[in-house]
Amino acid sequence: MQKDTTQKDNALVGRATRENGAGSMRRRGNLEDAPKGKLTVIKDFLPPPSQLVRKADTVKVTSEFTRTSIDFLKKEARKAKVPYQRMLRALLDRYVEQHTA
Repeated sequence: MQKDTTQKDNALVGRATRENGAGSMRRRGNLEDAPKGKLTVIKDFLPPPSQLVRKADTVKVTSEFTRTSIDFLKKEARKAKVPYQRMLRALLDRYVEQHTA
């Protein structure tokens, strides 16, 4: 039983190292352009994750739109991989910004 386990382990190691001892990770590019010398630590300037995205003040409404408009928004939203409601909200927000500025 021990012999079978050892053979399986060796087979797995052989596959992981591509049988010739080379690692399974791809080679990295040429590092000639990489920074050299003393590195400088910079202050963390990012806000905490809880402050990265703030929830906007929203109001739920019921509206009716033409089928053509909604079909267009759904098609474009699929291309952008976002919900069409978010795209509609952004469209209205932009419209408001243009006419209140």
